[in-house]
Amino acid sequence: MEIPEGNEGLAEETMGIPVTHGGPPEDTLAAGVAAALERLIGLFRSLSPASGLSLTSAATLATLDRTGPSRLTWLAGREGVTQPAMTQLITRLEDAGLVDRAADPADGRVVQVRITADGKAMLARRRAVRAERVAGLLDRLSPDERAALAAALPAMDALANAERAQPAVAGAVANVQGAEPVTAGLTIGERS
Repeated sequence: MEIPEGNEGLAEETMGIPVTHGGPPEDTLAAGVAAALERLIGLFRSLSPASGLSLTSAATLATLDRTGPSRLTWLAGREGVTQPAMTQLITRLEDAGLVDRAADPADGRVVQVRITADGKAMLARRRAVRAERVAGLLDRLSPDERAALAAALPAMDALANAERAQPAVAGAVANVQGAEPVTAGLTIGERS
């Protein structure tokens, strides 16, 4: 395969995304990573067990598990939903016993949301099922492909943490500040 000038080291096609000749290699890498993430999100959805949790609910629980107690407004921005939608989601998670609310020890006027032991157990079960399903997929890959995935894990983690280092993604901020409410939540106790 011939490598086009200006894109040394990049294949003519990156994971199904045609290389745009003339653009910087970073643009091609960004397009390839974005497309791969779309496919991985689809795979992630298909591997997630039916537990009564929406992806936004599960992501919110995972965020609380990773970061500890958090303000509702911060969670809304982090998960890319409006504050009213996050309030509804947290109410449903609280009703299901997966989160609770407590006064911030530093400022009693502020309420923080935290994951409960039941919420942690729910996440652990979901992660175990997903890991089992991923193991089955990994068995279908060649040793070289598995090694490449293992080698990519630190870069994938760095990419995920690079977004978290930002206070909020511009789109999430716009969504929280003025968009129509987004319905995000559980199938548990969902309104009809």
